[in-house]
Amino acid sequence: MNLSTHDPRTALMAAAVLLSLGAAPAWGQEVDHSMHHPVEPAAPVQETPAPQDPHASHHMPPPAKPAQQEPSVDHSVHAPAELASATDEPADPHAGHHMPTAAPPAEPVDHAAMGHGTVVDEDLPATAAPRDPIPPVTPGDRAAAFPDVGGHAVHDTAIHSYWLLDRLETWDADDEGTGVGWEALAWIGTDLNRLWLRSEGERVGGTNESADVEVLYGRAIARWWDLVAGVRHDFGEGPSPTFAAVGVMGVAPYKFEVDATAYLGESGQTGLGLEAEYETLFTNRLIGQWLVGAEAWGQDDPERGIGSGLSTLEAGFRLRYEFHRQFAPYIGVVWERAYGGTADYRREQSDDIEDTRIVAGIRIWF
Repeated sequence: MNLSTHDPRTALMAAAVLLSLGAAPAWGQEVDHSMHHPVEPAAPVQETPAPQDPHASHHMPPPAKPAQQEPSVDHSVHAPAELASATDEPADPHAGHHMPTAAPPAEPVDHAAMGHGTVVDEDLPATAAPRDPIPPVTPGDRAAAFPDVGGHAVHDTAIHSYWLLDRLETWDADDEGTGVGWEALAWIGTDLNRLWLRSEGERVGGTNESADVEVLYGRAIARWWDLVAGVRHDFGEGPSPTFAAVGVMGVAPYKFEVDATAYLGESGQTGLGLEAEYETLFTNRLIGQWLVGAEAWGQDDPERGIGSGLSTLEAGFRLRYEFHRQFAPYIGVVWERAYGGTADYRREQSDDIEDTRIVAGIRIWF
């Protein structure tokens, strides 16, 4: 039988025969699926996806019912150009499907060739090879960075000197006239070994009430500290004794200048002198100087008007203005009081045991 005719009745009979032979499912799949193309998934970049079921997104029609129960439908538009005979093999159900092709595996991306992670020099062409951001140091670079320079002067063996007239002041001593006081300091030598000269005293009404001079050898024992030893000679009213002296002088923490000296004199007389100074910078030129000093002796010395124990205590403040670092006038106030046996000797001589005075003076160093 030739099934290629386009008579509707012939096509209906052929469909009935195929249904009777169990070929209905295959016939149902012969419907043209060209209008049911699935959406093609985007191809992955790096991984190949697993094979997908081509019918996953298709809506498959149910098996056709027997022909006698279906209304008469013109299948001429769905029938293939030539139907296979009942004895032929079933047609491929996927013959009319548009199957997507598998994407080839993605190749690894070479980021170095694309210039990622490298510093681009605008002066270099785009095709130039990348260069090191910091080139290796060469001996020429080291020689240019650290040239051979001449050595600086070293002061540890050179001879230097320093002269300071710390206080040269005057005040009004009431009925006794005008008072003059001084304190001077000088040294000469190296950083480690020095010869020190110190002097301090007061003169009232043309008479030296108390004065001394010291000659000491100093040796640096620590940073900012010297150990000194030498002799002290007193002169003024009464006898002029000489003492052996030993002590320390330097800068304590928080910039306190400290001087502590012990004395040993004739007939076993002993003494101790302490002095501490501190400077406050109100400006670069206006400077305040605070001072506290004390003396103590081991034995009474009536000829010199000194009693055992704490002899005198002095405190003062001087405000100076440095027109030049080496030249500064000042004004200040000084308080002094005698204690113990020294106070008793002053009472016997009708002297005041306590005195407060306004001073004016000058400070010079070179």
